Amino acid sequence: MNAAQALLLTALGLASASAQGGSFVYFGTYTGRQSKGIYVSRFDAGKLSEPVLAGELSNPSFLAVHPNGRVLYAVSEMREGTVAAFAIDPATGQLAKIGERSSGGSGPCYLSVDHSGRVLMVANYNSGTLEALALDKNGNFGDGTFTVAHHGSSVNPQRQRGPHAHSIDPSPDNRFAIADDLGMDKVMVYRLNTEKPALEPNEPPAFDVKPGSGPRHFAFAPNGKFAYVISELASTVTALAWDGERGKLTEVQTVSTLPEDFQGQSTAAEIAVHPSGKFVYGSNRGHDSIAVFAVDGAKGTLKPVERVPSGGSVPRGFAVDPSGRWLIAANQQSNNAVLFRIDKKTGKLTPSGTTLAIGSPVSVLLVAAGK
Repeated sequence: MNAAQALLLTALGLASASAQGGSFVYFGTYTGRQSKGIYVSRFDAGKLSEPVLAGELSNPSFLAVHPNGRVLYAVSEMREGTVAAFAIDPATGQLAKIGERSSGGSGPCYLSVDHSGRVLMVANYNSGTLEALALDKNGNFGDGTFTVAHHGSSVNPQRQRGPHAHSIDPSPDNRFAIADDLGMDKVMVYRLNTEKPALEPNEPPAFDVKPGSGPRHFAFAPNGKFAYVISELASTVTALAWDGERGKLTEVQTVSTLPEDFQGQSTAAEIAVHPSGKFVYGSNRGHDSIAVFAVDGAKGTLKPVERVPSGGSVPRGFAVDPSGRWLIAANQQSNNAVLFRIDKKTGKLTPSGTTLAIGSPVSVLLVAAGK
């Protein structure tokens, strides 16, 4: 069997499986000799198919999906950054580009869609800027844009000489947008205006993490009462109480993602809350592990459960499937993705035995098939 025949059989397998439900799993990558863009696998009943190229784009390092499930967005992490919109083929998971816009800065590394599907929000790492782009009713780009420029620095001379916006997410009620800035050691809070669109100053304007921490990614608990920020430079997770009326974050606890006796170099990357709200997961690049924490539902505090080898090198992104039974981790440096089973009682991870070969995978996105 030649490469073309193998590719055709895999695509037919994706199409056949889509009739049975399940999800498409999209992998954002850094492009080069081993990657040409965004790759897709079929995930159903614990089975993960071999990935195929779904859409070509330079350095699509982070992905998001519209609430309608029919449009996928990707950053193009370049000096002159852009964001692209793709229509999802519901039968095969293949992507057709329907639009591309400036990201409003340099080095876009994160994007999300507000819950109404009217605004795409982008974090630009190199320039320390945020961009809000209007979306039409179908999820394509509209006419309005809005840019916020961060100003500030912190104590790490190598990584924090200026602002580095690293993520932006809507609050559960869609009234606010929360943005981590690694360079400023701040979790910024903005009032989200989906009509213009606009990111408007809030009072209080930010939560300050410990100097030198480098906040990277942010996740709300399902109950909307707590949130968690993972800090890249300090390798910590900070549990926060969320006041949804004022848009205020208050620290509850900060814990390390690393073992107490770890002596090497490591940086934290992704964070996710289990759909049940009972567990939090974070990735360690260097220690090459996924840290598992149990959540006290009443207090929002975290208790370390285990740190599991990620099955590769530099686990940058991962995702938990909506059923809460599976976690898919992308190992950037070892060019692979690994499927883990989740024990729904303890949160513990067990390798399933499935490992996929993908060039420089850096983010994982699950999208329900057949929408």
